[in-house]
Amino acid sequence: MINSWLLFYFFVFVVSLLFTGILRRYALSRSLIDIPNARSSHSVPTPRGGGVAIVISFLLTVVFLGTNSWISWPFTFVLLGSGTGIALLGFLDDHGHIPARWRLLGHFFAAIWALYFLGGMPPLVLFNVDINLGFLGHILAVFYLIWMLNLYNFMDGIDGIASVEAVCACLGACLLYWLAGFHSLIIVPFTLAMSVMGFLYWNFPPARIFMGDAGSGFLGIVLGVLSLQAAWFAPKLLWVWLILLGVFIVDATVTLIRRLLRGDKVYEAHRSHAYQFASRHYGSHLPVTLVVMAINLFWLLPLAACVVLWDVDGALALIVAYVPLVLLAVRFHAGELERT
Repeated sequence: MINSWLLFYFFVFVVSLLFTGILRRYALSRSLIDIPNARSSHSVPTPRGGGVAIVISFLLTVVFLGTNSWISWPFTFVLLGSGTGIALLGFLDDHGHIPARWRLLGHFFAAIWALYFLGGMPPLVLFNVDINLGFLGHILAVFYLIWMLNLYNFMDGIDGIASVEAVCACLGACLLYWLAGFHSLIIVPFTLAMSVMGFLYWNFPPARIFMGDAGSGFLGIVLGVLSLQAAWFAPKLLWVWLILLGVFIVDATVTLIRRLLRGDKVYEAHRSHAYQFASRHYGSHLPVTLVVMAINLFWLLPLAACVVLWDVDGALALIVAYVPLVLLAVRFHAGELERT
């Protein structure tokens, strides 16, 4: 049985790997190239749109899993509906330009679709107190999913970083699910990890293709959905996902807050995230991407393990996890104007 699953996941990886190569050739033939400009973090013209390989390999697998009753049909509808909608919106934006208001409207529809089939916002446990926010919780969950998909788009700015973050978070969650006995939750995040790893072969620094909005927005909403779905099984699992995704959540949130306070137009492209300042400081994307990987493995994963395995309060563990990340973001000038 284990060998069958390994073969299955290897097949998902190969499909993503091969399809990314096909997309790269397509992008080159159609001149779908990111040309470096003043707001770019790269210096070499590079094909974009490779994230479609993640979308297709993952969603085809989800259909297979749902058809064979390995995941429930409501959860299948969550992933297919919200994931396809966000990926299509990003794909169209990659090939042209969709005004921000229409993108945001699409984001709301996708988030509401996901929450409808998930059953809404799960109950929370905050400092050992059970909290059911009712309708307010559903509204907050909509904004949570919208923020997750947008912050993932914001953080996809240097080679490999968005792929590495997704793989680390998914595999970290799978490991903790296995250790804690939540075996039924493993299959979907492991599938997503394999889909991303096939793409990462082409995207690891120096990248030969970029993810594009179709891939980054898709990853953001799927990861948000996985965190809410897990919380229906055990409320503490939401804290686990928030901790595992801490690098992206903190950098994007600190950057947004500082830009809002300065009065910037936050929907405009920029390169003032901490990871972008860090990549310019070190003159390369690779060390920053590797540091993100190290933070995930050696700082965030152990703290998430404390929550799920030893019942450390999730909110407390999240604060401990985030404080150094906030300091690191400030140290690398997250949200500041770029110095000329």
